[in-house]
Amino acid sequence: MSYLLRVVLPDKPGSLGALATALGNVGADIVSLDVVERGPGGAVDDIVVELPAGGLADTLLTAAYGVPGVTVEALRPYQAGRDIHRDLELVDALAGEPELALEVLAEHAPEVFRAGWAVVLGQGAWDASSRVVAHSPGAPQLSFRTPWMPLSEPRRLATTADWAPPRWNEMGMELIAAPIGDASLAVLIGRPGGPRFRDSELVRLAHLAGLTATVAVSSGLDSKVPLPL
Repeated sequence: MSYLLRVVLPDKPGSLGALATALGNVGADIVSLDVVERGPGGAVDDIVVELPAGGLADTLLTAAYGVPGVTVEALRPYQAGRDIHRDLELVDALAGEPELALEVLAEHAPEVFRAGWAVVLGQGAWDASSRVVAHSPGAPQLSFRTPWMPLSEPRRLATTADWAPPRWNEMGMELIAAPIGDASLAVLIGRPGGPRFRDSELVRLAHLAGLTATVAVSSGLDSKVPLPL
């Protein structure tokens, strides 16, 4: 079974090595490690680990908290094999199929941000309704208004708002959205069960959404996708 462990490591030499040793002592195999953010408080890392058959997730928490100064932000099951992650992989995919830029962004964004799903939404010019322009595998059926559009800048969205399905709040869904070139077109990403999207992830999404818009326009695809009358 694979798990995604998000931790905050203290800014001290040997912290990562100590954590890796502690995880290894409980039988966990580290599959990948990515630095999400660095700051005065230390480094925020996403660690994908595998436990042997019968291994308990609680042992990962025990191991992590056994390392002085380590804080666990989230631990959740992680689907093995979904590890494109690096932004350059998305850039390569966009370059390979520029005429499908919006579809490529929706398909790969969940893997880049270790999330559950992504959709590209286009809003009409005369009301607050939106339609799904592109979506990733496993994206939910969306049938609600989007009062947060048009969207001028990347932002986190609260699942407690009236527009969000109540089950999202029950699932601990974390949401992030960014405009794709035009305020009436946006990518929405959902991360069931957390962890919360960091500021650095907001910046990355804004960059990738802007790049997608540039690729779409250069390929002749209109960056505005209004609703039909």
